[in-house]
Amino acid sequence: MENTTTYSPSLHDVEKAAENLRGIAKVTPLSRNVRYSKHFNSNIFFKREDLQDVRSYKIRGAYNKISSLEPNQIENEIVCASAGNHAQGVALSCKLLKIKGTIFMPSPTPSQKIEQVKMFGEAFVTVVLVGDTFDDAYEAAIKECERLNKTFIHPFNDEKVIEGQATVGLEIIDQAASHPIHYVFVPIGGGGLSAGLSTIFKLLSPETKIIGVEPKGAPSMSISIQNDRNTTLKAIENFVDGAAVKRVGDINFNICKSTLDDVVIVDEGKICQTILDLYNKDAIVLEPAGALSLSALEQYKEEIEGKNVVCVVSGSNNDITRTAEIKERALLYANLKHYFIIKFPQRAGALREFVSTILGPEDDITHFEYTKKVNRENDVAVVGLQLKSPEDLQPLITKMKLHNFFGDYLNNKPDLFQFLV
Repeated sequence: MENTTTYSPSLHDVEKAAENLRGIAKVTPLSRNVRYSKHFNSNIFFKREDLQDVRSYKIRGAYNKISSLEPNQIENEIVCASAGNHAQGVALSCKLLKIKGTIFMPSPTPSQKIEQVKMFGEAFVTVVLVGDTFDDAYEAAIKECERLNKTFIHPFNDEKVIEGQATVGLEIIDQAASHPIHYVFVPIGGGGLSAGLSTIFKLLSPETKIIGVEPKGAPSMSISIQNDRNTTLKAIENFVDGAAVKRVGDINFNICKSTLDDVVIVDEGKICQTILDLYNKDAIVLEPAGALSLSALEQYKEEIEGKNVVCVVSGSNNDITRTAEIKERALLYANLKHYFIIKFPQRAGALREFVSTILGPEDDITHFEYTKKVNRENDVAVVGLQLKSPEDLQPLITKMKLHNFFGDYLNNKPDLFQFLV
């Protein structure tokens, strides 16, 4: 049943949370980024929550919640469900408070995050991998609590968690006291950070516009706001694992629907390009969820010109084994990577002709895989090509058809694309 509470974090409770977190969570820098500021002709500040010990803001809510528990709530240990960052916050909190905990994580969670959880929690935590999504892990965690009378530490739908995350907003306002903040871009997963931060800004800096940012594959907050009720999505894309939930928190939704000025959706490919640019040009390592807020700026380019803008940058738990996929998604989004079914006549020199006649001097073959023969005249291959410019695509297809090499274009056929590539 949907929680219809009218709770909203008070300034007093958030200030109390900030005091509770003193010495536990870092007061992270609010730093102006020269490259972004020049590109958008504005002052773009990064709130560097990726510099927390657990590499995200999640330590704030986790510690604030766990440290508030009564002795009878921890005697049977605690449980949480997380795709990674909340798990690390809970793990570190368990070690600091010497409380035993079990952490349920989706099976596809990057191994880097799993190892980090074990490192932060040491002997105080047990990691259980279950299901394919956060929601699967959540269901398993709830069953564990019901079976063994354990206390569940929700990653976002909890008052103490929201108050802990709200301290990010409190810090931003304090750090930017000398100049007004016109916009804050905040990533949204389950809504804990966006609910807490937006409330603090409405209390202390009501002129500031708060823009929530969600991945295209998991737009649960924006759809819920459109429907004017908290809505559970039937399916989500898990690539942005730190922000991929089918349903935002009921408490969080009830707050965000009135405190957020807008929620924008960002394509996963755009997020990937942001990750690569930040690594190559700014030496900042971010996971997909950590790059959400920055990836949305292009959609607000005209509105933020000449303004002071803060982007909450949180989540640098990126597994290096994901780099190839990140590059691939970025190239696909930029319309530079294309996959085709190519028909090669069964005669000597066909492949040489394709390379010399069809491909341009700067086109690159990045994938080549023969499939079974479909007839006596042609062999068929799945070919991936990286182009220099998006404008090169149509002339390339025209030449393929003219010379009878063209079989099919796969980028706009997602089911076939995922099966073959």
